[in-house]
Amino acid sequence: MLDLVIIDVQNAIVAGCGTPERQPLIDGALAETVGRLQAIKARAREAGVPVILVQHDGTAGHRLAVGTDGWAIRPEIAPADGDVVVHKTDCDSFFATDLDEQLKARSVDRIVVGGCMTQFCVDTTVRRAVSLGYDVTLIADGHTTADRGDLRFDQIVVHHNATLNGFGAGGCRVDVKTADAIRF
Repeated sequence: MLDLVIIDVQNAIVAGCGTPERQPLIDGALAETVGRLQAIKARAREAGVPVILVQHDGTAGHRLAVGTDGWAIRPEIAPADGDVVVHKTDCDSFFATDLDEQLKARSVDRIVVGGCMTQFCVDTTVRRAVSLGYDVTLIADGHTTADRGDLRFDQIVVHHNATLNGFGAGGCRVDVKTADAIRF
């Protein structure tokens, strides 16, 4: 069985994370990524594939503080009837959440993953999923982040696609595919 997992696509996920010069580029990349995720979510729903949206619950004062507009899942992929929302407080979408139980309850053995903060929540969740026994398809152009230190967001995405492609634990592994190549 297969599920689609979309991580932290929230209104303020990259808000204020870039320099004034770079922020418009980061915001533009997010908008493009969200468009691809919206299309993948629609294809998954058409195929009867369950969708899980992971939402980061930030503390008071955080850009993703619970209950704020920044915390809300972007409207392009907002929960629809039948979608599951998993709330987390750390980078690992499995840590202190019911994500693993949700997947096991449906006998899921493979997940397709996209979302936000490539080097944090996406990377950590993908690696953890493999070590928990799930094969993972990472959407190469379906995850993004903000600049970090001397690295631009696009460099981080390319690095993680290359690093995670073929990553394995036990008999499970990660395959990286573009959004257009993913079939349900």
